[in-house]
Amino acid sequence: MIKLIVSDMDGTLLDDHKQLNEEFWEIEQKLTDNGIIFAIASGRQYYNLAEKFAKIKDKLIFLADNGSYVVYQDEQIHIDSLDKDAANRFIEIGSKVEQGYVIVSGKNSAYVESTDERFLSEAGNYFKRIKVVEDLTNLEDTILKVTICDFNNSETNSYLHFKAFENDYKVAIAGKIWLDISDWGANKGTAIRKIQEKLGISFEETMVFGDYLNDMEMMTAGKYSYAMKNAHPKILEAAGFVTRHTNNENGVLQTIKEMGLV
Repeated sequence: MIKLIVSDMDGTLLDDHKQLNEEFWEIEQKLTDNGIIFAIASGRQYYNLAEKFAKIKDKLIFLADNGSYVVYQDEQIHIDSLDKDAANRFIEIGSKVEQGYVIVSGKNSAYVESTDERFLSEAGNYFKRIKVVEDLTNLEDTILKVTICDFNNSETNSYLHFKAFENDYKVAIAGKIWLDISDWGANKGTAIRKIQEKLGISFEETMVFGDYLNDMEMMTAGKYSYAMKNAHPKILEAAGFVTRHTNNENGVLQTIKEMGLV
């Protein structure tokens, strides 16, 4: 019996216009009635997720910042911070990426130096709390990850600047213009296992949905691991199953219904 469903947001639960299908609210209530917990696993900031799901946030588990920060019913379940010296090194490298903008995601806020309107507009889709500061290397906060907003394409541009670090740190291509660098153990798969341990839920009782490379570790965290029909090829290969519908066709909720969970 499924007891935990974990879904990525962008490209998975949301359509390409970043909209949540209205059927979600009804489905989530039915899942709750059936004793199934729904969790959101995203590269987004916790405060962004908590705002989007404000009316039911006490029922959901949030795996924010790619699993670096996990919150359930206002309780911190797990946090995996990034060493400040390492973060400062990544900030320095990121500042030299062509068409790249650096965001430092902290427990209390996200921080940027640039006031470029295009960049801030894009960042605002994923970060509810953003502060403009003079120096990203001088922050008084627990650092969760360093993010590069790369308008040249993260997989073919900024990733190449950080590839050499991926044996010691988690370098995740989170989207076409997003690259996240975090502590080695900080990923959605680790976060799911912390939740399973905390709540007494097994691998066999877990279902996950993802579409992009920052979802890779999720694919081994639940018996029912689903790649979206239009997912990145590497996620399609890693997943145990593939949805019959894309994210634009409400693929997550359609699969939940097909599985007879509601």
